[in-house]
Amino acid sequence: MHELSNVEIIPILINDDIREGGDIGNLILKSIKEKQESLKENDVIVITHKIISKSEGRTIDLTKIIPSEESKKISSRTGKDPKLIELIISQSNEIIKIQREIIITETKHGFVCANSGIDTSNVGKSNHVVLLPVDPDKSAREIRNYIKSRTKTNVAVIISDTFGRPFRKGQVNVAIGVAGIDPIKSYIGESDMYGNILRVTEIAIADEIASAAELVMGKSLRVPVTIVRGYDFSSYDASISKVTRAKKDDLFR
Repeated sequence: MHELSNVEIIPILINDDIREGGDIGNLILKSIKEKQESLKENDVIVITHKIISKSEGRTIDLTKIIPSEESKKISSRTGKDPKLIELIISQSNEIIKIQREIIITETKHGFVCANSGIDTSNVGKSNHVVLLPVDPDKSAREIRNYIKSRTKTNVAVIISDTFGRPFRKGQVNVAIGVAGIDPIKSYIGESDMYGNILRVTEIAIADEIASAAELVMGKSLRVPVTIVRGYDFSSYDASISKVTRAKKDDLFR
C-alpha cells in the first residue's frame, strides 16, 4: 500500500514583463528566492506556456499577417479576424471543426484545441497574439537542466496551457510539455481494493498536476509559476506525446 502524503501548491509571483530572449530558468530561481522559498528534491515546477512562448519569440504582430482566400472565407463564416485565422491554420495539422465562431484544430504538436492554442489575452501589446512553444518538451527539459545545474536539485517541469473540454463547460489547465516526469500513471495489472485486476486504468497525472496548479495561478495574479510539492511521481523522461490520443483511436473523428 502506498503511503498517503500531503500535497502543497506554492505560488511564485513574477513581476517582470517577459521579453524575447528572457532567461526563464534564472527568472524562476530569482523569484523563488524573493519569496524566501527554496526548491526541494522531487518538486514539480508548473509553468504557464505564455512566459515560455514570449521568451522564445512566439509573440506575433497580426498587422503583419496576410490572410489567404481560405482564411477570408472562414472569417465570413465565423466573424473572426482573417489574419488570426491565417495563423490558426499555419499552426495546425488540420481543422477538425468550425462551429459558429469556434475553430477546433489539431496543432502541429498533436493537441486538439481551439484556435491552435493561440492566445490573445495578457499579451501586453495591441494587435499581438502568443503562439504555443514550438517544442514544449524541449523547453521543459532546458529549464529542468538549468535548475539542476544551478541548485543540484532534481525537479520535474510541466509546461501548461488552458484548454476547453468537449463534453463539459469550463476550461482546465493541462500539460503541453514535460520533463523529468512520466505524464501517465498506469495501474494496469495492479489490484483494486477488492482484489480485482485493473486492465485499462491510466491516470494523466501531468494534467492533474497542471490543473491543481491553476488553483493558485489565476489569470491576472502574475503567478505563471507554481511549485507542487509532496506528490510521489515516477521520474522519467517521457514526452507529452504519451498523453495525446492517436487519430485512429479517437472515437469522435
